[in-house]
Amino acid sequence: MKKTLGRLGLGLTALVMATTWVACSPVYVVKAGIAEARILRARRPIHEVLADTTVDADTRAKLSWVLEARRFAANDLGIAVGESYTMYTELDRDTLALIVTAAHQDRLVPKTWWFPIVGTVPYKGHFSLESALREEAGLAEKGFDTYVLPTAAFSTLGWFNDPILSTALQTDDVEVVTTVLHELSHQHLFVPGRVGFNESFATFVGRVGAARFFCTRAGGGPDSVKCARALARWRDFQRFSGYLDGFVAELETLYGDASLTREDKIAGRERIFDEALARFDALVAPELEEFTFAGFRDTPLNNATLLSRIRYYNRLADFDAFLQSHEGDLVAALADLKARAGSVDDPFELLPGDAPTPGS
Repeated sequence: MKKTLGRLGLGLTALVMATTWVACSPVYVVKAGIAEARILRARRPIHEVLADTTVDADTRAKLSWVLEARRFAANDLGIAVGESYTMYTELDRDTLALIVTAAHQDRLVPKTWWFPIVGTVPYKGHFSLESALREEAGLAEKGFDTYVLPTAAFSTLGWFNDPILSTALQTDDVEVVTTVLHELSHQHLFVPGRVGFNESFATFVGRVGAARFFCTRAGGGPDSVKCARALARWRDFQRFSGYLDGFVAELETLYGDASLTREDKIAGRERIFDEALARFDALVAPELEEFTFAGFRDTPLNNATLLSRIRYYNRLADFDAFLQSHEGDLVAALADLKARAGSVDDPFELLPGDAPTPGS
């Protein structure tokens, strides 16, 4: 059955730690710090939760997958996992935080914020809907395209003992493992100020890693249902990524036309949006095996909503080609990217291909 890529599929690695928000207003920092402190204070060791029969069986089963995925990341992928994902926090809501993003209307360039440690990022996290909508309204008044989306998990890049949250368990076993590997990949490689690369890299690691996990583990294997699902989802993600890369190229041609006014570009993009959605319905959707990407299809298009997808799906086929250039050895590919990422201005330069890499 195809799955909808909605609330849990995007924004998975928003860095919502209060320590990254000290450049913002004092009130904002205090509110973020309180919310984060509550998450950390409510942590319980996963091994204790697994032994607690008052916790429902589904939660305990998924927490077992979390620990297995964590061991796989450390032992099979060479990721320094530290103490991350050895703890669990039960939230009293179904969404961790809300991420506000914005973009210029006549170009694929995001509004950005600067934070210590992570550098320049194209989003800002909020723990309340009221706060997020207020921020969004202010940006819209300034003429930006805007988008507010939820997130279910986060990474502090190993600075703290990140717990797995109850919001990240509201999906199937394959997605739980994918989420853990996605988040842990940020502890392996994180390039400050390069959100587009960091998130697409994490998407690649999460998807390929989950496929390796389910297709090679004892009790699973290449003929298992979960192996088949993980592989199909990685194929779906590459299909969607290729579609977005073509979509972006069309928009970049329009936005880069110096003969057009700002108003011409904004009007012209609507035709490209309509044609791209028609192309998705006719050529992409029928080929999808597991995901429908309904969150993308049903959300009104603008530059902010489009960039929010591109950040997680940029050049996934090129990441796969990079893996194949290492003869499919994921450990070697990850080590190579980590070793060389600091030697180039844009780490996308390390990948084969010359697909566009729009503003991150």
